[in-house]
Amino acid sequence: MNRIVFLFAVGVCFAIGQALECYKCSIGFGSLCITTKTTCNEGELCFSGVGKAAGFVDIKMKGCLERSKCNASEEVNFPTSNSNATLYQMLKTCCDGDLCNAAPGLPGTSVLSLAVATISAMFAANALV
Repeated sequence: MNRIVFLFAVGVCFAIGQALECYKCSIGFGSLCITTKTTCNEGELCFSGVGKAAGFVDIKMKGCLERSKCNASEEVNFPTSNSNATLYQMLKTCCDGDLCNAAPGLPGTSVLSLAVATISAMFAANALV
C-alpha cells in the first residue's frame, strides 16, 4: 500500500513539474519590461514580443502564448467612427524552455528600480507642462 501511495505522489510531482515557467510582462516601453514569473497552461510556450505602438514607441511583452500564435506578427487596431487606427504591431517569438524568454528585458527588476523610473517620469511630465 505504501508503495502505491509513493508512486502516486511521484506521478503527481512529474505531472506538476511538466508545466512550463515563463517570465511575464504585460507591457514594457523602450528597454524597461518589469517581469514576474508565470506558469503556462498545456499547449502554451513562452514568448517575447517586440513591436511599435502608434508607429514609433518601442514596446515589449512577455508571457505564455498558444503554440498556433507563435512566431507571427500581430496587429491590434483601435476602431473609431472614421477608421481603424493601428494601436500597435508586435512580433511574438516563442521558445520552449523554463524562463527562456528572459532577454531582452529586465527580469527580476526591483521595486526600487520601478520607483525611480516612476518618479523620473513624473518629473519629466511636470517639466513638460
